[in-house]
Amino acid sequence: MLKFSGKRPANLGAKNGKLAPVVNKPNNVSSQAYVNDRAHYVAPLKFTGDAAAAFQKLLKLVQAQPRASVVTQDSQYLHAEFSTPLMGFVDDVEFLLAPEQRLIHVRSAARLGYSDLGVNRKRAESLCAQFEART
Repeated sequence: MLKFSGKRPANLGAKNGKLAPVVNKPNNVSSQAYVNDRAHYVAPLKFTGDAAAAFQKLLKLVQAQPRASVVTQDSQYLHAEFSTPLMGFVDDVEFLLAPEQRLIHVRSAARLGYSDLGVNRKRAESLCAQFEART
């Protein structure tokens, strides 16, 4: 297997209730992007009930994904790296709990390249669907 992992971005993490903004490339999506930005906006995960339990459910879901590795986690923030099977490209996926809104924000971004052929959007939408199916 080849390894095109790239360097972990320095702007990851939550700052003042926000994940890093999207960049002007089609290889990243975020639930905190402008809602009319069709290239970058993706819906956040919605939950009912206990926020801590919802975030733990998300953690278990991420840990069960193929080629996913949790890098950082605390009670409100989760960062995982997802790698492709053949070339070893790495995408950074972040989640931020917003308990007062009953939401978990998501950001998924490729480290390298310009286009990701929709991989990050598909991943974010799939994780959202899997999460909501278990609610």
